[in-house]
Amino acid sequence: MHPIHPPAMQSQPTSDPRTPPRAIKAAGRASAPQRFNPIRLLQMPSVLILLAWMIVPLAMTIWFSVNRYNLMAPDQTGFVGLENYQFLLEDPAFWPSIGNTALLIGSVLAISVIGGTLLAVLFDQPFRGRGIARLLVIGPFFVMPTVAALIWKNMIMHPVYGMLAFVMRHLGLEPVDWLAEYPMLSVIMIVAWQWIPFAFLILLTALQSLDNDQKEAAQLDGAGPIRIFFYIVLPHLKRAITVVIMIETIFLLSVFAEIFTTTAGGPGTATTNLTYLVYSIGLQQFDIGIASAGGIIAVVLANIVSFFLVRMLARNLKGANEK
Repeated sequence: MHPIHPPAMQSQPTSDPRTPPRAIKAAGRASAPQRFNPIRLLQMPSVLILLAWMIVPLAMTIWFSVNRYNLMAPDQTGFVGLENYQFLLEDPAFWPSIGNTALLIGSVLAISVIGGTLLAVLFDQPFRGRGIARLLVIGPFFVMPTVAALIWKNMIMHPVYGMLAFVMRHLGLEPVDWLAEYPMLSVIMIVAWQWIPFAFLILLTALQSLDNDQKEAAQLDGAGPIRIFFYIVLPHLKRAITVVIMIETIFLLSVFAEIFTTTAGGPGTATTNLTYLVYSIGLQQFDIGIASAGGIIAVVLANIVSFFLVRMLARNLKGANEK
């Protein structure tokens, strides 16, 4: 007789009782086939439109940057490779425009961040009429750049009819033609006047999220207003300041209306930034090829700056989360 063996028991998957139910459900969803999401189908038209909106102009700019195309000689066309880039780099106005762009961005950032921080600390304190005062402070941010430039040019900085000339004459001083004698300083003042309200709004919002218990505890320990500002308020505003720097830098790379309205890039190339140089080559000299090369260089520089700014912001956010 053959020995009777018991039937082989099939191994049943056992679940660890310590495994949370959410993890079991998530594992089941991961193993199941992915279902079709109709929302993605509805999103496709808008995504395709945005891609076309960005890719088509960029592709055309790249194409024109490697071809000879001058509106004054439309019959002289052809592929020239990197020749347009070479002409642009050898242009006497190119490197001064890069320097002016860096000077403009750095100066406006310094003025707007410092001024916005001081205004945010001031307006965080309760006083009578604070709401109306806030509206007056943020007002310049809603003024069109061209209008702001015209106001500063004809009503504030004009050497005869301007407000500054009126004040200097009453003080016994000789009025100054700001746009002729200090062109870059004048442009910096106009642009900073427009961007201080933006920094003020972001920093004031961040400052209002600061717990007052920290400041009260510091006051009980004998810390004065200056120490509270540098050791409590300023570290709290670090991430907000990074956001302000990132957003303003991206927009300040394309400053044009203020320069076009006030100085037209002059005297000489004293206020010519990269954006105005591209305009000058493309719409004043009618050389679309070289202007397109300048546009590509501007896009590359903007992406490089954005890359480092985003990394800096991510590093600050990561450090804040670890704390």
